[in-house]
Amino acid sequence: MCVPFSTETPDGQLVQIAKAGDLAAFEALTDRYEQRVYSLALRMLRQEQDAEDVMQQTFLSALEHLDGFRGESSFSTWLLRIAAHEALKIIRKRKGLVTVSLEETTEERGGYESVPHPEYIADWRQSPEQLVHKNEIQRLLDEALAKLDEKHRLVFLVRDVEGLSVKETAEVLDLSEANVKVRLLRARLQLREHLTQTLGDPATRLIRSHDHAP
Repeated sequence: MCVPFSTETPDGQLVQIAKAGDLAAFEALTDRYEQRVYSLALRMLRQEQDAEDVMQQTFLSALEHLDGFRGESSFSTWLLRIAAHEALKIIRKRKGLVTVSLEETTEERGGYESVPHPEYIADWRQSPEQLVHKNEIQRLLDEALAKLDEKHRLVFLVRDVEGLSVKETAEVLDLSEANVKVRLLRARLQLREHLTQTLGDPATRLIRSHDHAP
């Protein structure tokens, strides 16, 4: 069924109309963002059924709590925050963990000084966040993403794949901006390392000695 709104109708206007009880406006918002929500959930969870469940629950929750949306962030950020929280519930349930904020595993204190130096040098013109949309290495990147710690992978997905700002990423994942920046740097370096081992020149490998000479 065609909704009586154009693709140019601003999110804020649709939200206000939906709040007044016009479900067609909310349907327009759903059509606008369902693929983005599904894509984020699928990348976070790597299972289609779980991603579909998250997408459905995200829009149900958004509709239920729409009156509580005050516009302090964009509607898309608010929606992705709900989706990320729903996906995190599934991740933690899989691991048998209680639902806690990602902020509790903080990296802010260590700062950039704690970020490890890569073992390989990648002589690329494009960084992992630019390569993410190139089909020919999508599989390799997905495999590299799967090797990242959850906390680093999620920040990379929200910031670099979904294209949210550092501030928006912090809002979506309930992190400080400082933690987002450190985790993003760690994720990018680790992805560069993984991909260089596959695509890079072995001659550029940096051999680091961890032992002191006697």
